[in-house]
Amino acid sequence: MANGHIKSVDEILDGYTSAQLFSQGVCYTYDDVIFHPGHINFGAHECDLTTKVTKNIVLRTPIVSSPMDTVTEADMAITMATLGGMGFVHYNNTVEEQVQHVYRAKRHVPGYITSPMTLSPQDPISKIDQLKQTKDFTSVVVTDTGKMHGKFLGIVTPRDIDFVNDRLTPLSEIMTKDVTVVSEGTGSDQALEIIKSKKEDNVVVTNAAGDFISLATRDYFKESRAFPNPGTPSLDAAGRLRCGAAVGTRDADKERVARLAEVGVDAVILDSSQGDSTFQLQMVAHIKRAHPGLDVICGNIVTQVQAKRLIEAGADGLRVGMGSGSICTTQEVCAVGRGQAAAVYHVSRYANSLGVPTMADGGIQNSGHIVKALALGASTVMCGSLFAGTTEAPGDYFFINGVKVKKYRGMGSLEAMTKGSETRYYGDTQALKIAQGVSGTVKDKGSVRRTVPFMAQAVKQGFQDLGARDIAQARALLYGGDMRMEGRTQAAQNEGGVHDMLTFEKKPW
Repeated sequence: MANGHIKSVDEILDGYTSAQLFSQGVCYTYDDVIFHPGHINFGAHECDLTTKVTKNIVLRTPIVSSPMDTVTEADMAITMATLGGMGFVHYNNTVEEQVQHVYRAKRHVPGYITSPMTLSPQDPISKIDQLKQTKDFTSVVVTDTGKMHGKFLGIVTPRDIDFVNDRLTPLSEIMTKDVTVVSEGTGSDQALEIIKSKKEDNVVVTNAAGDFISLATRDYFKESRAFPNPGTPSLDAAGRLRCGAAVGTRDADKERVARLAEVGVDAVILDSSQGDSTFQLQMVAHIKRAHPGLDVICGNIVTQVQAKRLIEAGADGLRVGMGSGSICTTQEVCAVGRGQAAAVYHVSRYANSLGVPTMADGGIQNSGHIVKALALGASTVMCGSLFAGTTEAPGDYFFINGVKVKKYRGMGSLEAMTKGSETRYYGDTQALKIAQGVSGTVKDKGSVRRTVPFMAQAVKQGFQDLGARDIAQARALLYGGDMRMEGRTQAAQNEGGVHDMLTFEKKPW
C-alpha cells in the first residue's frame, strides 16, 4: 500500500489461512472458528455432498450414525442408508445380536417398515396394550415364534381388538388371516400400488417357505409423505443397503468380525477411545489377512502421528475425536484429547494427502458444525447425540415430568461398561472401573427421516456461502489458502447466536 492506495488483492486479504490459524498452539473447537464467506456463482441445489466414508465406499450424504448402544441398531442403520448415509451398529451386545442387526439391515428393502411388531399366537391382547405405552405401531404380525422370520400366521389391527373386553384373549382367536401376501423381492412401490388399488391396510412379505420377511402398511406410506424425499439410498454392488459395525480389538473379536463378514457387513470400525495401540495395529493386520475385501476404519485419534501409524498398518478410513462428545468425559478424567476442530484439521490434512477419508466423530451439535468439519477436511461426520432420542434410536420412550424422553449414554459410562463396553477403554482387565462418560436422557426428537435431509440441505447452503460446490472444491480452497477463517472470542460466539430476545422459539427447520 502506497499513500493509502491499495494496489493488489493480497493487501486486502484478511483473516487467516487454515495453516496459519491452526499453527498458533491453540486447541480450537468448532465454535471457536468462523469462516469468511466466499464468492457465490451457483445455487445451493447445485452443491454435491457426495463423499467417501472409506477408500472404497461412497456415500451421497456425508453423515453417519455412531456405534453407541443408545444410537445405532438395525432400525437406525436401515434408515441412515435409506437417506444416503450409513449406520454403524454398536457391539455392546452378543455376537449373535449384532449379527442379526446387520443381517436385518442388509436384507431390508427401502420403503417397508424397518422394525414391524411381531408376537406369537399365544400372546394376549393385553401384551399389545402394554407395548403401545412405549412403542409406536398400528399393526402386529403374528408368527409361530413371535419373531421376524417365523412362519406367518396372521395380523392384528386396531379393528380386531378395539371392542374386545377380555384383554387376556389370545391373538390366535382374533387375528385376521385373510391378508394380502406377496413374495420376497417385491418392491415397496409394488406394495403401495396393491394397497391403493385393493384398498388394503397391510401387505405382508414372505419367502418361499412362508416365513415373515417384512411389512408394508397404509399408515407408513401416509407418514412418509410428511417427510422430505429420502433420495438415492446407499447401496452395495449387489443392491443391498450399506451397513457398518463396530468391533473391539481383543482376540475374541476376530470371531465377531468373521460372523459380520458372513452376513455382508460393508465396513468395520475398530472401536477404541484411543486408537493408537498395538492392539489395533494387530487387529488391522488380522482383518486384512482374513477378510481382504472388508474395509477397516481405525480410531479414535486426534494427531497426525497417530494417523501415520494406522494408515501404514492398512486403515481404509480414520475416526477422529477424543473427548469431544456431549456425554464423554475423557478429557476431564484423563487429561488427554484435543479440541475437535483442531483434531479434524490436522488429522485430515495428513490423511487426505494419502487418499484416506476421515470421519469427524463428536462435538456435532448443529448443521454449522457439520459444515465446519467437512470444510476443515473431514469426509464424513459421525453423529451420536443428534440422533439419540429419535424414533429410530434403540430403547423405549418414557416420560419425565410430562416430557417424552429416551435414554442416552456414553460408551464410557459405568452403565454401558456393565454390558461390556469397557474393552473400548482397555478396562476389561482392570478391577477398578473408571468412567469416561455419563448416562442420562434426551427429549424425543422425532424421526431421522426428517432430521437428516434438512441437515444435508443446511450444509449445502453453508457450502454455497463458502463458495464451494462440492467437497473437492472445499478441499482446494482449504489447502490452497483461499478459504479464510478466524478464531472467535466468547463475545463473538454470543453475538453469532440468538440474543436480545425476551422470548423466542428456535426451530432449525
